[in-house]
Amino acid sequence: METQRIIDVKLGGDAQPLERPEFSQDRRIAIFDLLEDNSFAPVDGTLGPFVLHLGAAENRLHFDVRGEDGATLKSFTLPGSVFRSVIRDYFLVCESYYDAVKTASPAKIEAIDMGRRGLHNEGAALLRDRLAADVEIDTNTARQLFTLICVLNLR
Repeated sequence: METQRIIDVKLGGDAQPLERPEFSQDRRIAIFDLLEDNSFAPVDGTLGPFVLHLGAAENRLHFDVRGEDGATLKSFTLPGSVFRSVIRDYFLVCESYYDAVKTASPAKIEAIDMGRRGLHNEGAALLRDRLAADVEIDTNTARQLFTLICVLNLR
């Protein structure tokens, strides 16, 4: 439903830029995929469509949900520490994957990619669970938002 979706996403906060170009590419793909197909329904019945301002500051994730006109509709935060372990592991596996793509056998690349997808799914499930009090999102939306949280590079 058009009233329960994100139509734009803005990233901000005190995060440092990531060094690898692959992470920038992951961010672009996640934003594209998120905007193509997402489900975002605040539990209080607030209707959109929504512009999501997602940021990280002081080890907290900030979700600022706005209407098309820019007016803030809701705002909530999550502790970044909840995601620290899975983000750290995800980055390690991503680094291994990006390096393996250059020289490793297809079987090794596939094994690393399976681990990467598993951690990605774990992070998305954790995000979905933590957001449940504020907003209902589907699995695809959770996966794309988890990618964006990762590229915010929480400290």
